[in-house]
Amino acid sequence: MENKNDSRKNIKVRLRRIEGQVKGIEKMMDNEACCKEVLVQVAAVRAAINKVGALILKDYAEHCMVSEEDKEEYGGKIEELVSTLTMFMK
Repeated sequence: MENKNDSRKNIKVRLRRIEGQVKGIEKMMDNEACCKEVLVQVAAVRAAINKVGALILKDYAEHCMVSEEDKEEYGGKIEELVSTLTMFMK
C-alpha cells in the first residue's frame, strides 16, 4: 500500500504528463495533422485520465474511507473493491 504523499505525487506527475499530451494535440491541430493520428492521441489522453481517476479512487479508499485502526480488517476488501472498479472503468 503506497503512502498518501507518494500516491499524490504519482497522480500529479501523471496529470502533468496528460497536460503535455493535450498541448501536443493542440499543436497537431495547428499543424493540420491527420485526424486519425489526432484521435489516437485523444484516446491515449482518455486512457491516461481514466488511470488517474483510478489512482484517485484508490487513494480515497486507502486514506480517506478507513481509519488506520480499521486498515488491517478492511484493507484487503478495499483493494478488491478498487481493483474491481478499475477494471470496470477500462
